[in-house]
Amino acid sequence: MSNQKVVQTETESDDENNPIHHPYAFHVSGPRKVSAPNWRDLINSSWKDGNYKRTVIACFIQAVYLLELDRQENRSQETALAPKWFIPFKYKLSRTLIDERDGSIYGAVLEWDRSAALSDFIVIRPSRAPRAVLALRGTLLKGPTLRRDIQDDLRFLAWESLKGSVRFKGALEALRSISDAYGSHNVAVAGHSLGAGFALQIGKSLAKQGLFVETHLFNPPSVSLSMSLKNMGEKAVVVWEKVKSMVMSSNNGATSNEDSNNQVAFNKWVPHLYVNNSDYICCYYTDPAGGKDGGDGGGEKENVRPPSAANGHLAAKLFVLSKGNQKFLEAHGLEQWWSDDLELELALQSSKLISKQLKSLYSLPPSSTTSRR
Repeated sequence: MSNQKVVQTETESDDENNPIHHPYAFHVSGPRKVSAPNWRDLINSSWKDGNYKRTVIACFIQAVYLLELDRQENRSQETALAPKWFIPFKYKLSRTLIDERDGSIYGAVLEWDRSAALSDFIVIRPSRAPRAVLALRGTLLKGPTLRRDIQDDLRFLAWESLKGSVRFKGALEALRSISDAYGSHNVAVAGHSLGAGFALQIGKSLAKQGLFVETHLFNPPSVSLSMSLKNMGEKAVVVWEKVKSMVMSSNNGATSNEDSNNQVAFNKWVPHLYVNNSDYICCYYTDPAGGKDGGDGGGEKENVRPPSAANGHLAAKLFVLSKGNQKFLEAHGLEQWWSDDLELELALQSSKLISKQLKSLYSLPPSSTTSRR
């Protein structure tokens, strides 16, 4: 990143008559040291840097929040806040996802802007820069969209699933569309909070079909009544699994190849999770597989260090932020993920909750494991 030019931001005058800038303007609350693409990316792409990729994708999600705020506050194209969060990175707005129930924007497809890139002599897309990104926002505590946002929050809390939501259907269709258009290896999906819940579930749905899309989840929800009920019945599940293993033992020869293929498919889709241990919405992702707590809400969660390795396979890349005691809004906020002084601990692990979320991938039919380009 040292050989890149810094994104040009609007300068503020010391003139006391200068109008007050909006707190969500890119030059006010955006990243300070992030780089804009230029011709040097053809030699050494900034997108190969995990910190750069995390920062830019978090900015894309912020743009979706602001697309909805721009709509609510009737901002014109000249005064809109959202474009400044993706234009500097040579991306353009291709499509907005609109909730038909209230007209609110809950997601957007951002595509690589080739014409803007050519103006800076970037003749090809830098290595590892996605051709298109589907970004999904979380809950906005503001009148027009609050009711539908909370409705989906409660849906997840009750059932640990968002499949019954209008937004799930729209997001899944959008992700499948860009995957078919550009190839699943050239697109990414990302979300924050409730949006991360949608991103996880639509990413998993495509993985079951053999489409493995790069997935980034910021503060994904980890607490639900359904999960608590599952934990209460865990002993019964263990007994049932033993019964099934006894019944299927005679068919081991026929299923061994299928299990091997399913494991390969499982390992092809490795979502990236960004969690803060002080955020009680997402912190239970740090419970290790087979851990004592089991994500049931017991025990002290802050500053828990997850183990660094999984038991034989990689279910997800879990990035953990620990800053001691933080207020909830700070620990759950999106802006922390583009902070200049961010220090993350990478835990290459299969946590108990991740295993529960992704366990259905273990039962993929062999024909689903071939990735369609």
